[in-house]
Amino acid sequence: MNDTSSSTTSEVATTEAAETYDHWFRAKVLTSLNDDRPTASHETVMAQLRKIVTPQTDGHAADSMED
Repeated sequence: MNDTSSSTTSEVATTEAAETYDHWFRAKVLTSLNDDRPTASHETVMAQLRKIVTPQTDGHAADSMED
């Protein structure tokens, strides 16, 4: 079997499905472009996420590891 599809493309079953997706995608992009909220740098967002994702050492994890 010769599979020439790319991991960056998706297969859409019908033209109608493709048009529906295209309409949805364009609406999302337009909404984003029209969003007037202040932006944050990549570094700022990543720092905030690290605080959320990084486990806090409060002694509980160490206690459960000793059992």
